[in-house]
Amino acid sequence: MKFRKLLNNTWNFIWHSDSLLSWIVSFFLAFLIVKYVIYFGLGLMFGTGFPIVAVVSGSMEHEGLDFDSWWDENSDWYESHDISFEEFEEFPFKKGFNKGDIMVLFGTEAKDINKGDIMVFEAKSKYPVIHRAVKVWSEDEEIFFQTKGDNNLRVFAELGENKIGEEKIVGKAVLRIPFLGWVKIIFTELIKI
Repeated sequence: MKFRKLLNNTWNFIWHSDSLLSWIVSFFLAFLIVKYVIYFGLGLMFGTGFPIVAVVSGSMEHEGLDFDSWWDENSDWYESHDISFEEFEEFPFKKGFNKGDIMVLFGTEAKDINKGDIMVFEAKSKYPVIHRAVKVWSEDEEIFFQTKGDNNLRVFAELGENKIGEEKIVGKAVLRIPFLGWVKIIFTELIKI
């Protein structure tokens, strides 16, 4: 009986009280549910520890250009690395994506990632990196990748994106949700302040 009353009082405090403390508790509970239940569940369903990532840099932006204009400005690098206009036009997310977008990832085996796919990998940086696979090759029965951000002028060896082994793969992007990642970016910046 006492437990039921405690449970009822707690429920009313969280959902029906308008106090500042109840708002703080509600926010904290929502955070815990999203992080440890929903995010974890999506990770199990999608086969990756990072089922949803917020894009925190502009390395994949096409700066508002239509595809043909973007290609005209960037074709030299791609053509010098054996990627033609026609080939790039068939790539997923050929128009890139923007800082503040959310990307949904599926865990995938290295053999299922092709040149042009958007992949996330554990880089030599604080956070995983989401870039386009621009080269795929095999050595001693292991598959390796080279990636490049569409908005970057070069491949960054210091990130380790010039030779990414299978063990570094986090997932492959399958869906873009515009702007929703700004919630995470703004929240992270507020915490830093």
